[in-house]
Amino acid sequence: MRSVTACALAMVSVAALTPRAPAQAYDLLIAGGAVVDGTGAPGYRADVAVRADRIVRVSRTPLPRDSARRVIDAAGRVVAPGFIDLHAHLDPLLRLPGAESMARQGVTTALGGPDGSAPWPLGPYLDSAATRGLGVNVAFLTGHNTIRRRVLGMADRAPSPPELDRMRAMVARAMAEGAWGLSTGLLYLPGTYASTDEIVALAQVAADSSGIYTSHLRAEGLGLIEGVAEALEIGRRARIPVVLTHHKAIGRAMWGASARTLAMVDSARAAGTDVMLDQYPYTATYTGIGVLVPAWAMAGGDTAFARRLANAALRDSVVRGIVFNILHDRGGGDLGRVQLARVEWDRSLEGQTLADWARRRHLAPTPETGAELVLEALRRGGASAIYHVLADSDVERIMRHPQTMIASDGRLVQPGEGHPHPRWYGTFPRVLGRYVRERNVLTLEAAIHKMTGLPAARMGFADRGCVAEGAFADLVVFDPRAVRDRATFEAPHQYPEGIAYVLVNGVAVVADGEFTDARPGRVLRRGSTR
Repeated sequence: MRSVTACALAMVSVAALTPRAPAQAYDLLIAGGAVVDGTGAPGYRADVAVRADRIVRVSRTPLPRDSARRVIDAAGRVVAPGFIDLHAHLDPLLRLPGAESMARQGVTTALGGPDGSAPWPLGPYLDSAATRGLGVNVAFLTGHNTIRRRVLGMADRAPSPPELDRMRAMVARAMAEGAWGLSTGLLYLPGTYASTDEIVALAQVAADSSGIYTSHLRAEGLGLIEGVAEALEIGRRARIPVVLTHHKAIGRAMWGASARTLAMVDSARAAGTDVMLDQYPYTATYTGIGVLVPAWAMAGGDTAFARRLANAALRDSVVRGIVFNILHDRGGGDLGRVQLARVEWDRSLEGQTLADWARRRHLAPTPETGAELVLEALRRGGASAIYHVLADSDVERIMRHPQTMIASDGRLVQPGEGHPHPRWYGTFPRVLGRYVRERNVLTLEAAIHKMTGLPAARMGFADRGCVAEGAFADLVVFDPRAVRDRATFEAPHQYPEGIAYVLVNGVAVVADGEFTDARPGRVLRRGSTR
């Protein structure tokens, strides 16, 4: 399971190098660690020397410690490429530029703008981010939902030819300003109102600039198979590389369906569609409470939604639609599976379930009660929730697939902000601790490949995602016996353990397990070499 990248090819030559004396002092020497280089190849003992922002030596023969200004003793630890998070919600980046919640996980590069939502216009936003100084490298997609909302608002209709031309021009502008591709959130508003043809037309523009397409499918529970088929069709017709993002099978009725969706991926790849997947290692999802409301009810925006609720017949249809989703889809058939996460109008509800809220009101925790509470939450300004609706067997099956990458779907956060999904703090250490060390679902080399070399290949990075001479010095040093996530669904605001050092472009953002708040990260624009 190896990525065919410049980094992988570089590693072949490194293995054959003979020892040589350094021409001049290194800035940093990481000595005596087990290098797991990101290609999927077996680890090996080596010293890694860094000068400025690059790896300049990877030596299986120990290098003189006095050849470097600083030495990190990595004996008993793993030295790996910095983790690349291919699905990150970077919305708070300008407020939290240090990106501590990501850096402490070992993330050195994050791709923002997922699920159809991204900054607009992109170019000025990237300029602002660059001037802030960043803790990690960031890149961005452009978002279909953002573009559609600007052109069509919340209208449930197809764009006119001039409107479609305007949307295509917006994608082209974003790509010219450095976007890495197009993302969709076809479950969300207003993206759900778009046809497949509309997405193909926009994806073709991204493909013309060598971009990628990432898709939050139109359905991940009932309708999952059709959602995967649509994404594969978009990839085939637009001739664009596809990522089925945070791939999962939601709800008891769909548990086990990942066997079929992965077979669909294999079949599409055999037929020539370049499709991959990303995944977070948890059995719960996270999104707004409005996901339980049928999309037709919210067409036209909040005012139109309120008018429908004022009509008794339409309100009854809306309630029945929510009840259906609680029973058969994201609700998991039990109000106890819907855990409120961010409730700005009543923080005492954060961490509580819809069942808890019902009992607080002295109401039976029935789906009908849940529907009324969902409507109340929306009326009071909305809320986000954690939905405990996935099966461990699907998580493990998807994780083992050779084209699956690890990605957090996490949002930048700092302690005390709401009751987030623990993936915001623990995704990458959780894979290394739970799914590598404890469960043996993956080998260490395979897991790191899924966090580094594989997403680097998807992005087309030639010099990130690997430990190789000439690559950027994005590196993680961790203890394979101790690394683990600490964030839980009950107490999510906890940083992981076992990650000693995280280097971004040769500068430590985590040193001796402590966050340094250094800002060596860069804005990575498609087409730029840096």
